[in-house]
Amino acid sequence: MNIRLFKPSIGIDELQNIKKVFEREWLGLGPMVGEFEKEWTKYIGSKASLGVNSATAALHLALKSFNFPPGKKVLVPAITFASTATAVLYNNLIPVFVDVDKDTVSMDLDDMKKKYDKDTVAVIPVHNGGYPVPMDILMKWAKGKNVKVIEDCAHCAGSEYKGKKLGTWGDIGCFSFEEKKLMTTGDGGMICSNDIELIEHLKPYRWVGIDKDTWRRAEDFSEMDKIDSRHWFYEISVLGYKYNMNDVAAAIGLAQLKKLDEMNKKRGNIIKKYIEGIETIDGIEPIFPYFPNQYAYWYFGIRTEKRDDLIIHLNEKGIATGVHFYPLTLQPLFKKYNNKCPVAEKIWKEFITLPSHTDLKNNEISYIINALNEFR
Repeated sequence: MNIRLFKPSIGIDELQNIKKVFEREWLGLGPMVGEFEKEWTKYIGSKASLGVNSATAALHLALKSFNFPPGKKVLVPAITFASTATAVLYNNLIPVFVDVDKDTVSMDLDDMKKKYDKDTVAVIPVHNGGYPVPMDILMKWAKGKNVKVIEDCAHCAGSEYKGKKLGTWGDIGCFSFEEKKLMTTGDGGMICSNDIELIEHLKPYRWVGIDKDTWRRAEDFSEMDKIDSRHWFYEISVLGYKYNMNDVAAAIGLAQLKKLDEMNKKRGNIIKKYIEGIETIDGIEPIFPYFPNQYAYWYFGIRTEKRDDLIIHLNEKGIATGVHFYPLTLQPLFKKYNNKCPVAEKIWKEFITLPSHTDLKNNEISYIINALNEFR
């Protein structure tokens, strides 16, 4: 067999939506993006959303929205994707790395409280792999300290914590629709918030600082009662970025959003099979506790002391694997910000990500479990 680690689940519905975009002959930032933003807002239960070209852009703009003074500090978990911390640097702020809980691989809230000081302006909790940070506890603490909360929801689209969608607990939620995530737009991301003014304020920042995008200018021109010689006029009053989502991506996203709950359910069933399959295998355990009937998870991972040997064994069987992720404190870019995260720097050495996508077949899962059983 040759089993992929990740793959998107796409088909005729996505193609039909893309066909509509082609028929309109408007591929860039246009009406599909606006429709996707509305549908996402309705689905997630926020008051406003903004489509962008990546979760990296979402995190950058989320921090940008608060205009924190340069040199202030932002708390981020030591184990996360680089974008969580590079967004801090993009805004001329200082990342303060927080250790992770040894069992959940999520931000250790006790260590977070210890690393807070008077210069701390924000915290970015990451729902790593879909395992939810206890947002009720974090939000109570953050409000007491007047610290802004930006949820990194790259791994948990559609998941809830205590009856409330992840991404709506904090001041801003940032989502990823990259090719491998729970739902995809190819590349793409979304910012959502219950602060409508905050989202409106960010619109020119995602479109190179322009206060009116090209679709709105074209739409104004096509409405006869609004035509005048200055329909083209726009202003640039802020230093913006080329972070917009386009209509091709939004078309895919609209189809994917309708399937998201069902795809998350399929992932949950796959995880149940994995958990049952590894239950009796000595030396292998889940990377963190999984509750597939309760939460949506992006990947299924395991821990083993013989990680590298097992990776080679699985590769020889045609089974792709990964390690998601190792501590940012060990990366050259962030070494100068290393501030004692001993748990993160120890436990990552046992992590392996197994094939995790909705099109994974039962015989492939059985094949993977058999390969794990064969390993000694």
